[in-house]
Amino acid sequence: MDKSIVEHPKRDRLLHPAETAVLVVDAQMSEYSADKRAEKPAYVETIENRALPAIKRLIAGCRSMGVEIVYTVIESLTKCGRDRSLDHKLSGIHVPKGSPDARVMPGIEPEEDDIVLPKTSSGVFNSTNIDYVLRNLGIKNVIVVGFITDQCVDMAVRDGADLGYYMVCASDGCATYSAERHELALKAFGGYCRVQTVDEVLGTFNQVS
Repeated sequence: MDKSIVEHPKRDRLLHPAETAVLVVDAQMSEYSADKRAEKPAYVETIENRALPAIKRLIAGCRSMGVEIVYTVIESLTKCGRDRSLDHKLSGIHVPKGSPDARVMPGIEPEEDDIVLPKTSSGVFNSTNIDYVLRNLGIKNVIVVGFITDQCVDMAVRDGADLGYYMVCASDGCATYSAERHELALKAFGGYCRVQTVDEVLGTFNQVS
């Protein structure tokens, strides 16, 4: 083998706080809407009982090490949503600019100097300048949590991997409309990232001297 060829890094590499960001995907009040509670009560219960506490633990642990916490929320740049992607228009997905539905869920709210990026597509790397921002911050590793596992989380993982970031999905900090969909999604995009629980992710930082 040509020794000049750089070997692929292992999936179990350690995470260095200065080069790592937590990306919280769409953990916003629209997921707590009355319609959502009525139509998908099990999903909302999973958020409240598993995912939200896990995200809270991840954020607290990472903040204590100086890791960047970055949020993305579905929110149009306009009140009428004319700037939305075609898919969001066809799907009827619209959170108007400044809407309370765009606020991050209680308990994991951004602090004053955290970065919050509004998006109008499933993929945060497609409809925001997150790639530019992460590179300016010197970020190489991205830990993804949020909603929903088989759509916006999936897109973040795959697109981030294609752009050269080392992606990690904290699985218990994610949720979708059924346990089956959640597990199938983790298997489907697991080839693009490292899938671990929040406690396992935090453990990788503890090994860094």
